[in-house]
Amino acid sequence: MTGSWTLSPDRCFSAEVSQRACARELYALVKDAPIISPHGHVDPALLADPAASFGTPTDLFIIPDHYVFRMLYSQGIALEGLGIPTRDGTPVEQDHRRIWQRFADHFYLFSGTPTGLWLADELTSVFGVTEKLSGANAQAVYDHIASRLAQRAFTPRALLARFKIDQLCTTDAATSRLDQHRAMSAEDLGSRIRPTFRPDAVVNLDTPGWLEHTNRLSEVSGIDVKDYRSFIQALEARRATFKELGATATDHAVVTPFTERLSEHDADKFYQRALRGSLQADDAHRFTGHMMLELARMSTEDGLVMQLHAGSCRNHNPVIFERFGPDMGADIPLQTEWTQNLRPLLEQSGNDPRFRLILFTLDETAYSRELAPIAGHYPSVFLGPPWWFLDSVNAMHRFLESAVETAGLYNLAGFNDDTRAFCSIPARHDMWRRVSCNWLAGKVVLGLIDQEDAGQMAMECAYGLAQRAYRLE
Repeated sequence: MTGSWTLSPDRCFSAEVSQRACARELYALVKDAPIISPHGHVDPALLADPAASFGTPTDLFIIPDHYVFRMLYSQGIALEGLGIPTRDGTPVEQDHRRIWQRFADHFYLFSGTPTGLWLADELTSVFGVTEKLSGANAQAVYDHIASRLAQRAFTPRALLARFKIDQLCTTDAATSRLDQHRAMSAEDLGSRIRPTFRPDAVVNLDTPGWLEHTNRLSEVSGIDVKDYRSFIQALEARRATFKELGATATDHAVVTPFTERLSEHDADKFYQRALRGSLQADDAHRFTGHMMLELARMSTEDGLVMQLHAGSCRNHNPVIFERFGPDMGADIPLQTEWTQNLRPLLEQSGNDPRFRLILFTLDETAYSRELAPIAGHYPSVFLGPPWWFLDSVNAMHRFLESAVETAGLYNLAGFNDDTRAFCSIPARHDMWRRVSCNWLAGKVVLGLIDQEDAGQMAMECAYGLAQRAYRLE
């Protein structure tokens, strides 16, 4: 391809001359540092099989990435026309070139968004595309990327090395057999590609298909899950298996960070009602609140870092959920209260040096009001980076401004990309590194920190904070 599509080397940096100069110096220190990706949703099958490929450009960039297709859907483009599989198997567009053409025709929609920046970085830096994607050149760009994907240098494992990914953690259901992770462990990849224990489907009693997930938990754990006590035993057994295969963390998604201690009698009562299919109105909410305490207790005992993502109204659009299932870009942020909701958990475990809790929110007003003060006091608590809707240039800057003065930099958990799109990992980390370096440069210019401290803090933001927070040292 011929053309001159390039990204500004000063993207994300201030227009103020002295701050920009300092940001360039700091970024030069960290831009080539290895990547730690401690939380994300890359399919482990991509890396377990040495012969695995990404498929077509459409398979890589569009079909699995709700950041991409939610924007297109917002402009009236049907998900069926983008090849997104339906729950009932009814037909969707199968012509990947036609899907790519629709994407290219509307590529301008991503201008000014973080997704647009990631896509531009991937296309130019990873695949060597030199013409800005448009409807006119869509098929030529498709051919160019397809030719690259056919090369051994563009297999998932080859790009893992090229991207300098030092650690990558997947997110795996509590019922996963972890076959791919076993295969990688046998090849000594297990020290770099680690599973993460996510039990939401069996912990949240109102999860669609909960009983089916619970039956599978019995199967994979070898424990007959017939009451609350056997349920706890099965979770503990699965956590031990995950840990044997290199896991250092768990992950939990809740609507609110509500926590409440139930008696074993009440917990079993709620659980038995779920098994009978006769849940009452508040059972699932209270049981999940109780289980957050139990999962914290387990993390204190086995050392797995507990991640808690709260504040997302999942699957807000019932039409999309019913036709396409969960995680289709229809999650909407909620206002979230942390101080009182989380207090029972922190009273139980917050002062225990064995326990580690990383908190994520979609309500950025909570950073300075609640989360930074909590992370700035409790030795067990770390503040996770801007997540989902907040994973953007402006929101990252607001996060650092809101959190660091109260929590301190070293009570942050660094950065994670939280992505299913493997080839976007370096672009996402690069954006964080640029924003954090620019923010630090602003502090240097104001005289709040010196250049030496800024350099050390930049490397912590890029690598060290995540490495320590997730116990990946």
